[in-house]
Amino acid sequence: MAAYENRYWWSNDGIRLHYRDYPAHGAGRDDRPPILCLPGLTRNARDYSVVAERLAGEWRVITIDLRGRGESGYAKDPMSYVPLSYVQDIEALLRELGVDRYVAFGTSLGGIVTMLLAGTAREKIAGVLLNDVGPEIDPVGLSRIRSYVGKSQAWPTWMHAARAVAEGNDGVYPDYDIEDWLAMAKRLYRLNSAGRIVLDYDMKIAEPFRVPGNEAGPDMWRALDQLQGVPALIVRGERSDVFAAKTAARMTATLEGSELVTMPGIGHAPTLDEEPVRAAIGRLLDKVMMEPVRV
Repeated sequence: MAAYENRYWWSNDGIRLHYRDYPAHGAGRDDRPPILCLPGLTRNARDYSVVAERLAGEWRVITIDLRGRGESGYAKDPMSYVPLSYVQDIEALLRELGVDRYVAFGTSLGGIVTMLLAGTAREKIAGVLLNDVGPEIDPVGLSRIRSYVGKSQAWPTWMHAARAVAEGNDGVYPDYDIEDWLAMAKRLYRLNSAGRIVLDYDMKIAEPFRVPGNEAGPDMWRALDQLQGVPALIVRGERSDVFAAKTAARMTATLEGSELVTMPGIGHAPTLDEEPVRAAIGRLLDKVMMEPVRV
């Protein structure tokens, strides 16, 4: 298992935020841009642990807990649980670390944040992986997400939590066994002070969803356009109800030279540890190393 350090930074509105820092080792590794991993709506830094452990050493990998998730602090104002706030939080981290060039891996919400980051400072993005997300979100998936996000759950044992995760995701990962579900539960849940297994995020992240018309936001196709010329990998679960095949096809047509990998039989979202995706990540990072620094 690759070693990492737990580190923290402060948001502009005074929230202490957390990330895991997996260092690179060896000659020539310091010149490589770090890989910044941004998780989905209800996920956290642990969601990228397998990917980070595989790439760490060759690359510096930074996995983020967005505000209200994992070891990051909760926001006093729940209406700050929106993509533009997350963008500002990441920009604050990049300033603190002095990072002027990075590779972004974004799953679901993390991919939306990635596209918005490209809109504010495209020159910093050396490569991008967008996992099961695009400029348009399928209404079917959005409705499903609204049905569960922000609903508190508590279980007496990890096995109970694993069974609950399996019931809610058996169509997403049809080949998982109980060990896989236990591992997933330990990424999604935490042990609280009362000895119960609970979801590891602030239930108030659901509040922005309840505001009428809050679906309207920036034009994400324009944000995607900012990634022209950036090495790009787009990953889609074949059974995804969030990321439609037609949206993925339009994205690859829009971003010249981008690669699309569709994982058969998987829903929202691929883990990025599937063998075809691992190979595609290798190709993406090879392109990053060959790319000249843009100014």
